[in-house]
Amino acid sequence: MTFEQEQEIVAELRKYANDHFQLSQLSDEELEAKITDIVEQKLQNIYCTINQKVSIIEQIYSSIRGFGLLDAIIKDDTITEVMINGPKNIFIEQKGRLFKLDKEFESTQKLEDVIQRIVALAGREVNQANPICDTRLPDGSRVNVVLPPIALCGPTLTIRKFSKEPMTIAKLIKYGSITQEIADKLELLVKAKYNIFICGGTGSGKTTFLNALSNYIPKDERVITIEDSAELQIVGVENLVSLETRNANASGVGQITMRDLIKSSLRMRPERIVVGEVRGGEALDMLQAMNTGHDGSLSTGHANSTEDMLSRLETMVLQGAAGLPLEAIRQQIASAVDIIVHLSRLRDKSRKTMEITEVVGYEHGEIILNPLYKFEEDEYTTLEKVSGHLNRTENKMINTFKLQLSGIKIEI
Repeated sequence: MTFEQEQEIVAELRKYANDHFQLSQLSDEELEAKITDIVEQKLQNIYCTINQKVSIIEQIYSSIRGFGLLDAIIKDDTITEVMINGPKNIFIEQKGRLFKLDKEFESTQKLEDVIQRIVALAGREVNQANPICDTRLPDGSRVNVVLPPIALCGPTLTIRKFSKEPMTIAKLIKYGSITQEIADKLELLVKAKYNIFICGGTGSGKTTFLNALSNYIPKDERVITIEDSAELQIVGVENLVSLETRNANASGVGQITMRDLIKSSLRMRPERIVVGEVRGGEALDMLQAMNTGHDGSLSTGHANSTEDMLSRLETMVLQGAAGLPLEAIRQQIASAVDIIVHLSRLRDKSRKTMEITEVVGYEHGEIILNPLYKFEEDEYTTLEKVSGHLNRTENKMINTFKLQLSGIKIEI
């Protein structure tokens, strides 16, 4: 059976199911059983492999209850990102490389139906009045939707796949992002309640690294996580509260922002506040939280270097409080943030930790940085393959007060 014949049978039986089954009254199991029956009957006199038969059943079922052809893509663990630019252009990222799939949605309406199903699962809505939406799949995968007329090429759906297994430092070591020695030092910094900020470009692995670091948080602490769409996987912490923002409804009311959540979290007796990603005015609230006894906070932000992250933080604080003098902002940042970890996605698509820097303080109008580790390429590096190590600089760590307070006598 050719692919075209398979698609014709799928379309015919899907129409039959929609016309003859009382879909709203059938459970998922009953619907699957009925679809299996009609497929068996249809294929009685047609040669078809077992795999094709299973594929036909899955396609019909997923077009009614699932996410259509997206179901098969989402099940494939080797795919890390899905980009759909209208019904006919589907791209995936697999092993760090982009490919165009030879599959497509039947129509714009089918793609919009899938989008509405995804958005409804998280209790959100997207329409012409609100054409942009950030949400997530039941497994935690991050989803962004942009509808026409904003998206000129048709409904646009971007999915950042969610790993089924929580990221651990052991995996980062295996992937070559950091070494065991650096992992041990980071563990001490997390346990000693240093405020750590992870920065990097798009797809550099910030959330992955944050997930791994968060597993060093002592299991008896109360942890509050704050995200646009919940995707952190903190395991082993029983006293965990996960908060998620909410968009305004069609009437323009009911919005809950990151700022609202950070302010609310301070009244929840947190021992740690983990902010998924800082993008705007909430940076001021986060810095103030770090400065008012909520040590051990972790967060991420988009930036191309450590210095760039500091200037971006200044800009974000100004979004939340335009009248603040720059000197006051820099003093806030210098006293709130202790360690900045900079990640990057390199030319061979590998993700590496490029720098671990200590924020020492504020002098003569500038924030003083003290690089502790820097990535340096070695003689084996080529244009196609990056080879190198995250090396310790000659700079001694200056702010060791929190380590001493925790009774840790090891030098970092």
